[in-house]
Amino acid sequence: MTSSKQFRSSRRLFLRNTGIALGLPWLESMNAFGSTVGKAASANEAPRRFATLFMGNGVNPYHWGATNTDQGMELMKTLSPLEPVKDRLLVMKGLWNPTTVKGPGGHYPKMNVLSGLTVKQTTTDVQVGTTMDQVMAQQLGHHTPMPSIVLGTEPPRYSTDSGFTSLYSAYISWSSPTTPAPKEIYPQQAFDQLFDDGSKRRRDKSVLDLVLSDAASLRGKVSSRDAQKLDEYFTSVRELEQRIERAEKQSQKETGGQGWQPSVKKPTFSRPEAGIPNDVREHLKLQLDIMVLAFQMDRTRIATMMLNNDLSGMNLGFLGNIKGGIHELSHHAGNAERLDMYQRVNQYHIQLLSETLQKMDQTDEGERSLLDNSMILFCSSLWDGNAHDSRQLPVLLAGGGGGTIKGGRMLDYSKQENRKLCRLHLAVMERMGVKTNQFGDASSALSDLG
Repeated sequence: MTSSKQFRSSRRLFLRNTGIALGLPWLESMNAFGSTVGKAASANEAPRRFATLFMGNGVNPYHWGATNTDQGMELMKTLSPLEPVKDRLLVMKGLWNPTTVKGPGGHYPKMNVLSGLTVKQTTTDVQVGTTMDQVMAQQLGHHTPMPSIVLGTEPPRYSTDSGFTSLYSAYISWSSPTTPAPKEIYPQQAFDQLFDDGSKRRRDKSVLDLVLSDAASLRGKVSSRDAQKLDEYFTSVRELEQRIERAEKQSQKETGGQGWQPSVKKPTFSRPEAGIPNDVREHLKLQLDIMVLAFQMDRTRIATMMLNNDLSGMNLGFLGNIKGGIHELSHHAGNAERLDMYQRVNQYHIQLLSETLQKMDQTDEGERSLLDNSMILFCSSLWDGNAHDSRQLPVLLAGGGGGTIKGGRMLDYSKQENRKLCRLHLAVMERMGVKTNQFGDASSALSDLG
């Protein structure tokens, strides 16, 4: 059992047993244990977090955006699910990566949303540039057990087009100019990353059972408010475990035990038998919930989630009368029926974003919520997928950035000469405690976020 002395001396609060370490959410009682929260926040504040959510294949330009009015920001149809959290939302118009309009290729050259640098035209020696999430992970990662978590739902596919490899379409996070950050698409393995050694977590036993004695001991050392928060947190962990278990059982039942496939052919992961839920909705929501849980646990403060790949063939047939994959729908050619399908697919992704933001907003971290302490960037690599247009990009920034961002506004950069997306990246990095005079193709940060 972990002693009170161990609690006090630990940089972060954990419950430990049998090789498992369950990180705890931010508690007002933490200061009594001497926990630290990193350079970007004072000793009495929860840390700041940053996540990117990426949606492939652009948006329906006719229904994306917002306007500022005397009564506040009004959201257009696609963004309407964000109404409950629009006071914590910046809708950004006109930002772009200038390098994406040069040379051949409709999709692959645009996959530099987090670096701003030129995507090398090649089928072998890939190069994009180290992305802003990984720059922050490299500088801030020592504060947490995991420097970052990179999640997705679809594996890479292998083909070539216009002299580019399709590998580019599967990654937006790059740990070096030539190396994409490994992306976990399997919920069980992503969940296991939340523990010091997921390979030691028994499949037939909840992680909460393994740390039960420590949890009981901790309850006697925290305030009644924190005790209630712990109960809510433990419940969310167990519910997530159960959802993963149900998805696995359903997949095995429907496929005769063949639904779960290893993520790679060689056993480089601790749980290679884990696989993908058959239900696309459950897959997406599990990955997003794991991301939020990683923030709650302070397992990491940097996350990247690809809701789908660019050029995705994912079919969201559960929305009703959806004929084709996402990429196919993006080439609507102005057809009213196909535009309607494309619109509903776009809006579903925004609904997922809204649910995630609301969950974060309901997570109390003392003076602020988890959402108030975070910055969530939502983007795509194209504006109008039908035209492969990247002269402006659909960009949203949600969250309070630890009290440094004022939401509820549409910021229009479309008429500004210097409207580089990397200026936003510089502003985010500064708020995370990473200061640099240059990133990507930008040398000055946006100054109107707060």
